[in-house]
Amino acid sequence: MKKNVAIIAGGDSSEIVISLKSAAGLSTFIDKERYNLYIAILKKNEWIVELPDGTNTVIDKNNFSFQEKGVGKKFDFAYITIHGTPGEDGRLQGYFDMIGMPYSSCNALVSAITFNKFVCNNYLKGFGVKVADSIRLFGGESADTDEVVSRLGLPLFVKPNVGGSSFGTTKVKSAGQLQEAIAHAFAEGEEVILEQFIAGTEVTSGCYKTKEKAVLLPLTEVVTDNEFFDFDAKYNGQVDEITPARISSEMTAKIQEETSRIYDLLGATGIIRIDYIIQATGEPVMLEVNTTPGMTTTSFIPQQIHAAGLDIKSVMTEIIEDALLRRK
Repeated sequence: MKKNVAIIAGGDSSEIVISLKSAAGLSTFIDKERYNLYIAILKKNEWIVELPDGTNTVIDKNNFSFQEKGVGKKFDFAYITIHGTPGEDGRLQGYFDMIGMPYSSCNALVSAITFNKFVCNNYLKGFGVKVADSIRLFGGESADTDEVVSRLGLPLFVKPNVGGSSFGTTKVKSAGQLQEAIAHAFAEGEEVILEQFIAGTEVTSGCYKTKEKAVLLPLTEVVTDNEFFDFDAKYNGQVDEITPARISSEMTAKIQEETSRIYDLLGATGIIRIDYIIQATGEPVMLEVNTTPGMTTTSFIPQQIHAAGLDIKSVMTEIIEDALLRRK
């Protein structure tokens, strides 16, 4: 009997628009001959499932079940593609753990750690991972401009500490821009991170592991004329994404090995993507870890899977079946 798979989209942040695009991508990537696919959209006050006839039905939060044509149904697996709260910060993972639902991404603890950029980077720094220097601000907390510039230099980045898709992010090039940039970032979240700017070549590295194997995907090089890899660069085509990246095989292997090491240090599961800057000195600096990477048809991970010569439906099946096996 075919298993029921929920593609979990939506969320409570500005990234909902990207989440819905990822859900549409996943609905073409996952094998429909093997699984019954449903898109479940989770918002703060509304959890629904889109049915094949175009109607919606409410999800029972007690066990994540739903009704279709008067028949009660339950899901066998959840593929989480919410970018932001509650699907990327561990809250949804904790819920699924409590009801015994297998899912695609990292567990609640790992998701919570990686969602908080400052916590994640400083955790990994303790294991020798090279990261940019940063300062964290909590809601209502101020920063002295002179002290920040003295420590981090200019330019520097100001962004929400928990969030993605570059919402609320500013590249600050002068001291006079700092306070406005902090206010802009606080509009997106309760914590803000001020981060040292690292010049160099930006690359991103995808990886997934199952009980049977580890797959280190080709790197993608990110080239944009914008100030940084912002929302327009990510989603409005103002970027060149080159896969495989135009770097040496030695550097590629070094970054892939570091991605694999970070995967294990975190205890990650499913597909993750890690962003780096390769400095002019040849030293890669880790920017951040993404445990629910975008899965639109043009996102990095699908590009890297294609460049690796892999079939994306087979990869999705591996992810799903491995998670189901771990639950037995």
